[in-house]
Amino acid sequence: MRQPNLKPNRSKPETLENPDLKKLVEACIRGERKAQHAFFKAYYGKMMAVCLRYIKDRDSAQEIVQDGFIKVFDKLELFDFRGSIEGWMRRIFSNTAIDAIRKSKRNPFLSDQDNDFKTPAENPMEEKESLEFLQLKYSMALDCVNKLSPAYKTVFNLYVFEEYSHKEISEILGISEGTSKSNLAKARMNLQKMLETKYTLIKS
Repeated sequence: MRQPNLKPNRSKPETLENPDLKKLVEACIRGERKAQHAFFKAYYGKMMAVCLRYIKDRDSAQEIVQDGFIKVFDKLELFDFRGSIEGWMRRIFSNTAIDAIRKSKRNPFLSDQDNDFKTPAENPMEEKESLEFLQLKYSMALDCVNKLSPAYKTVFNLYVFEEYSHKEISEILGISEGTSKSNLAKARMNLQKMLETKYTLIKS
């Protein structure tokens, strides 16, 4: 199947709803280039944002976006429209970004200092409130998120934005559930410190 020329489009993304989306997807599966361009244009910005959560360098993120779209077009016929296509795509792009990180470093998802932080007793309500706070601040603090180590940043993204469980994260990254929980706690603590510093400077 011929792939579209995957170049970013800076125009406002289109909003695709059924049944228009279904028709577009079916056209993409048939290999119609015009449809593939329209699909790419509609989702490029959102998928770039997903990749930038994992990869700080924009050029590298752009390469991952292109790889991700190639995978999406290859797998589109597997999408059954029972859920959100955007959510389905986000998982493909996050996995593509994780694969890129894994190839570039040895054991990138293991904490270098697994013993330097004792994970507190879990309080689901406090954890939910804290993560919701960080999620609200995320759009204004992407630079802070990008300062996290790959181990912390990847677990944070998978847990908060992709809504994977610690069991699923452990299977994806090849780490224990305990390490996943620990890295999330460390990511959350480090982000809170960076955000507090950031907003203190803004107010001063």
